[in-house]
Amino acid sequence: MDGEALPRRRSVVLAAAATAALAPVASLGTAQTAQAAQASRTAAGTAAFLHGTASGDPLPDGVLLWTRVTPAPEAVPGSGLGPAVAVGWEVAADAVFSRVVARGSVTTSAATDHTVKVDVRGLQPRTSYWYRFTAGTVVSPVGRTRTTAASDTAAGVRFGVVSCANWESGYFSAYRHLAARTDLDAILHLGDYIYEYQTGGYPDPQYVVRQHEPKHEIVTLADYRTRHGKYKTDPDLQALHAAHPMVAIWDDHEFADDTWSGGAVNHTPGTEGDWAARAAAAKQAYFEWMPVRTSVAGTVYRRLRFGRLADLHLLDLRSFRSQQVKAGSGSVDDPGRTITGRAQLDWLKAGLASSDATWKLVGTSVMISPVAFASLPAFVMRPLAKMLGLPEGGLAVNPDQWDGYTQDRKELLNHLKDRGIKNTVFLTGDIHMAWANEVPFDMATYPGSGSAATEFVVTSVTADNLDDTLHVAAGTASLPAEAAVKAANWHVQWVDMDAHGYGVLDVTAQASQMDYYVVSDKAKKDATAAWSRSYRTLNGTQKVERVDQPVR
Repeated sequence: MDGEALPRRRSVVLAAAATAALAPVASLGTAQTAQAAQASRTAAGTAAFLHGTASGDPLPDGVLLWTRVTPAPEAVPGSGLGPAVAVGWEVAADAVFSRVVARGSVTTSAATDHTVKVDVRGLQPRTSYWYRFTAGTVVSPVGRTRTTAASDTAAGVRFGVVSCANWESGYFSAYRHLAARTDLDAILHLGDYIYEYQTGGYPDPQYVVRQHEPKHEIVTLADYRTRHGKYKTDPDLQALHAAHPMVAIWDDHEFADDTWSGGAVNHTPGTEGDWAARAAAAKQAYFEWMPVRTSVAGTVYRRLRFGRLADLHLLDLRSFRSQQVKAGSGSVDDPGRTITGRAQLDWLKAGLASSDATWKLVGTSVMISPVAFASLPAFVMRPLAKMLGLPEGGLAVNPDQWDGYTQDRKELLNHLKDRGIKNTVFLTGDIHMAWANEVPFDMATYPGSGSAATEFVVTSVTADNLDDTLHVAAGTASLPAEAAVKAANWHVQWVDMDAHGYGVLDVTAQASQMDYYVVSDKAKKDATAAWSRSYRTLNGTQKVERVDQPVR
């Protein structure tokens, strides 16, 4: 971005925290999946499936299938080149396709970047299926998917939960470990599936693990298509998509850092053109390259049902929001400001009130729980403030989260209270930390004022956490900062500012439990994964409690 360098919003958030105190296919390994992709490559001039297969937005009777075909060598993502090509698809009840239950053919072209999306219906509920695509004699890698339960049959549902996968910050080992699990119904991706920066823009050049494409910051439709295409060459990401259906929403980096309805912090109109054109390009590429159904007015807010056990309300917190205000500004309480937009907030409130599901899960890309950050001792705060452009007194709120839009949050939480809505669980990414929170009606009088809901926040797959941002050893800044955040925020039951990884959310009639897993080293392709902690919300409590073991 041209002009004066601004501290990146997540750097500010992380530093503010420091200011607190210093199935056959389901079991495919990464190597096997990569070999399957290689097997779909043919001689120059013939079609190939180089970007894997994927499925998403499962229903009781259907699922969305996705792939991308390369019909000719020049037809690389974003090129606008290559002929139209007919692509066949098949869905089977077994991995060897001896029992095909649905098939068809579609034509794709450069107009959609040679991506293919098929919304298959007529399937059986809560059933695993296998699918593949063909172009001429070339067969794609096989994917496995799973439909959801019918309205009266769900005994339990289990999600892998991820967010914030920056290509240049490391390898996607978290995806590989989730791909290896055979007990998941779907993957919930809470945003920042891609990042928009130029090479060395985030993290700094000396900390880049691998370079993405294109090398410059992505602005045009061709740029966004190229970046999505690069991501989908990652073998761990291909394995994840081949193993499980994905349910995804976007956050800001699918567009640009700190996106709002009329622009973004990481967008300079004078050199990067019109924001509306850039946002439209980002959305077009997203819907081309992701196994996501287009929802209301070309956004991602929508609702999926998992029997009578859970409704999953998925939010778009970028397309309609007001511009972020300065940290610490009283404008965060302005009733004219919104993070959801009126129509989406009314839609969410109506869906929560009318739901007959035991659990009301809400996928929100940014944290709804309020968080106050205290001041750091001067000997620590001054160098951090100078490095990150912070006020020496620290930050009171992160205005990019719901903390910057308090009236929407107040209206939503009062709605839960007034309607007596129980068992609302917010599922969140964005902040590159793991949290287990109770969501207070009134933070100032908590716990006396009570808890409206609970919130489980997963850390990043690779994007920098606190100690990454400060370039210090793990635990150097995070441990005292975690303790101080908990001391200042009684509703925060746990926070881990130091790990990368993923979550596994297990939902039953009795409880919703999040198991937190961490990877050993995001800079290593063969990083291991280990269980860290587990927290759950028991039916009817709106409270978070620690559990001494994961569900599996």
